[in-house]
Amino acid sequence: MFKTLDTQAIGAELNQRFAEFPDFFDQDAVVIDLSAAVDEGVNLCDIDWPTWLEMLKAFNMIALAVRGVPESWKTELATHNLVWMASPASLNNQAASQQTSSSTDKSSGAASDAVLSVPALAPAAMVVSKPLRSGQRVYAKGGDLVVMAMVNAGAEVIADGHIHVYAPLRGRAIAGARGDTSARVFALTFEPELVSIAGIYQSIDEGLPAGVHGAAAYVSLQVQEGQERLIYQAISR
Repeated sequence: MFKTLDTQAIGAELNQRFAEFPDFFDQDAVVIDLSAAVDEGVNLCDIDWPTWLEMLKAFNMIALAVRGVPESWKTELATHNLVWMASPASLNNQAASQQTSSSTDKSSGAASDAVLSVPALAPAAMVVSKPLRSGQRVYAKGGDLVVMAMVNAGAEVIADGHIHVYAPLRGRAIAGARGDTSARVFALTFEPELVSIAGIYQSIDEGLPAGVHGAAAYVSLQVQEGQERLIYQAISR
């Protein structure tokens, strides 16, 4: 999600998140979400679409659509081969309206087919059973990563979802790699060099909170009043 319309700021954020991982994306399709950056007074001309698309392409991302912007932008987006998408809030309102309409039909005796909502299956977690040495990197794309052995200093574990290490974690752990702010990093022995949740990084140079270092613990991302920070907690036994 882009939180600013400033091209230089976006470029800096992309470099901060992905410069160390040039092979992180592999011509992956992405949706540009501007819901946190766009307000009613924004001017369409404020956005340098060609530069934005080139920046994403430099990181092997192919932009296909944009959401969080007015539907009136649809024509301009089309000139850049981008599709306008309704915001999640709009979709929820539409679904609620359809549900209300369906309920009304049923109460009036009109025939109506039952709709069964089946949740999508989550991708299977990647399981690593061998220790990871310095210089090794494992990435669980689209799901969780479960490591059954030690992650040594200098090794790196990355997941789009949660990371579970059932052994000492002494390397770098990057969860929610594609922006999932609910992702967490768990370890039976929590001693990481660096942790990251949804692009919020923290190098463990000054030590961890008391009761967390060397203990069974986890880290999560707290978003409060626009501020993001990592929270460390011991796991009660």
